[in-house]
Amino acid sequence: MNAPVLAGRSVRGATALRGGRPWRPTPYQVFGLLCWLVVSLAYWRVPLCCDAGLDAAVVERLAADLLHPRHPVAALPGAGSPYYSPYAVAQGVLARWTGLGGWEVVRLAGPVNLLVLLIGVGRFVRMLTPRPWAPVLALAALTLLWGTGPVPGGPSLALLPLTGGLQDPSVSTLGLTLWAWGLTGVRARDAGRVRFVGPSGLPGPLGYAALGVPYGLVGLIDPVVGVGAGVGALTLIGCGRPRAVPRWGWAAVTATAVIWSWPYYDAFTAGFDHAIGDRSLMSAPAGSLIGACWLALLVGLPMLVVRAGCGSWRDPLVLMAVPGLAVVGYALLDGRPVDGGLLDLALVPPQCAVAVELAVPRPWSVWRRALGVVAVGGMCAGLLMAQGGAVLPGAFDQNRSSRSPYGVSYAWAAQHVGPGDVVLAVGRDTVHGLAGFGVDVVAPAVADPALDEAARDDRLADVRTYLSPGATPAERAAVVRRHRVRWVLLTRWHTVPEGAVVVAWSERTGEVLARVG
Repeated sequence: MNAPVLAGRSVRGATALRGGRPWRPTPYQVFGLLCWLVVSLAYWRVPLCCDAGLDAAVVERLAADLLHPRHPVAALPGAGSPYYSPYAVAQGVLARWTGLGGWEVVRLAGPVNLLVLLIGVGRFVRMLTPRPWAPVLALAALTLLWGTGPVPGGPSLALLPLTGGLQDPSVSTLGLTLWAWGLTGVRARDAGRVRFVGPSGLPGPLGYAALGVPYGLVGLIDPVVGVGAGVGALTLIGCGRPRAVPRWGWAAVTATAVIWSWPYYDAFTAGFDHAIGDRSLMSAPAGSLIGACWLALLVGLPMLVVRAGCGSWRDPLVLMAVPGLAVVGYALLDGRPVDGGLLDLALVPPQCAVAVELAVPRPWSVWRRALGVVAVGGMCAGLLMAQGGAVLPGAFDQNRSSRSPYGVSYAWAAQHVGPGDVVLAVGRDTVHGLAGFGVDVVAPAVADPALDEAARDDRLADVRTYLSPGATPAERAAVVRRHRVRWVLLTRWHTVPEGAVVVAWSERTGEVLARVG
């Protein structure tokens, strides 16, 4: 065979490799990576605060005993504690595998949670529209288009609380919820584009059953957000093919089985009741809702009305907005607080409606140009007046209330406390800050089904008795013996008891660690 013949023959495999279309990142991949880098760096420069100590304490207990962890903050059994969710167990496994401490694992969870959130936003918006810039605009709207006042209620999709509480499990649950919504919307709208297709052309039972897993995980990690996720899923199912509705029962069965089979606690009773009580401490007061989200409602609600009037009543964003906005409206009228996670889910439809409309290719009509100006102006106003503390230098952030909260580390005290020693301390942040290093305290700062509430009240009463200026040495000695107290952490307003030996103190807070017993 001569050379020309060899040169003219083409090899299919090599041609396929050379002739394929070159890969190019989508706009959302570029801006999503940029957002991940900026927010992660901003999060990394802020000390962990608030309930991060409790999360670290849970990791410490799971690292010590993965199957039978103790109470998160006290020297008590931990059976039935809803803090041992699948999210926490995964962190405990990582801590056991790597040897990292609770604080280190919680710190590393922040960028991972942000990645889950970004994936969820992209999946949800791609379900709504194939326009490539829609996810980018949705990410900007979800983080900036809120209001000109601070967003209360703990970690949120808003930029400032998101940066300050990126390590919180609720960030991951919001991302997982959006991701599950995206898959649910695609499956309900077009069964032919998903796997596990049955003989009838619709997804088989396996496909529906698998989709119930993320909803079950969300319900275990955060039952309150799990309820909102389930309601959103029902609205998306209502937008799909009516004859496929009965098959969604497989997803409901799987989600229920995931929640029911969790061995650490009963999510249907103790888990949900605890979530309601604990999240009520971080709920947004009704009076602050208007200032926190009025821009999102002002710009987003007209877009929902337009979508409802120009399109079908089964538009996903329109149907999803009804239950969420009903909850917000009821809270405003009745003066009741709103859970921060539910507020996030309630504002997703109007915020994403703005992004979808602005992603329409040009030329734009006059009203769409006006919408773009108003939306960009609202995002800039929210960034400068409410969310700027997350990423802007202090010189450009005129609103001091928008600065991220800074936590106080109790490493200076924990380094003196030996394994198994009990510390008498008071204050939510103090108790959780110590427990994050694996230290046991006398009285938990928040309720936990693993400890009877009456017993916790008795322990809190003993702490108050010991710290009371009028307590006698005999009363203090009884408290020390009853709870085997070895250390006492005193604030600057407390007097060192007789017989206590000061070991260390904090220059920043004025707190004192003293040895007793």
